[in-house]
Amino acid sequence: MTYVPSHTLRIATLRLWGATIGRDCSLLRGTTVLGIAHLEIGEAVSIGFRCVLDARGGLTIGSNTVIASDTHFVGAFHDVHAADFPAILEPIVVEEFVWLAVRSTVLCGVTIGRGAVVSACSLVRADVPAMDIVAGVPAVSIGTRRSTLDYRPVFRPLFF
Repeated sequence: MTYVPSHTLRIATLRLWGATIGRDCSLLRGTTVLGIAHLEIGEAVSIGFRCVLDARGGLTIGSNTVIASDTHFVGAFHDVHAADFPAILEPIVVEEFVWLAVRSTVLCGVTIGRGAVVSACSLVRADVPAMDIVAGVPAVSIGTRRSTLDYRPVFRPLFF
């Protein structure tokens, strides 16, 4: 479904299956969505190529957020000490004006605060404060964003 060359059809299909998606969003081709009914996306959110949106435990993405290609949201983990190896689902919250750079990974149970930036190839396993810039594996703070954050990242290239 996410290989169809039309933002309108991809987003309409996700809405039909229970996702809540705001206006002016783009979802580029090749993205995988799990737990569609638990996916909430605000307005003017741009999601790059080949992302994994694991919303089984709940995934909320705030307005005016940019998620670069190959970013993964991991909505569950397994209890390795339990005999039945159960999956444990936890929500992920990405507040508004966040930028997740290419190949970032966000683990379940994490909240990324308003205006935060996650650098390329970072692994986020703990909450990120608002306006913080994090990088690395695991992601650690490397600075603070200095901006009033007044933008609307509408990105809808034809056939992508």
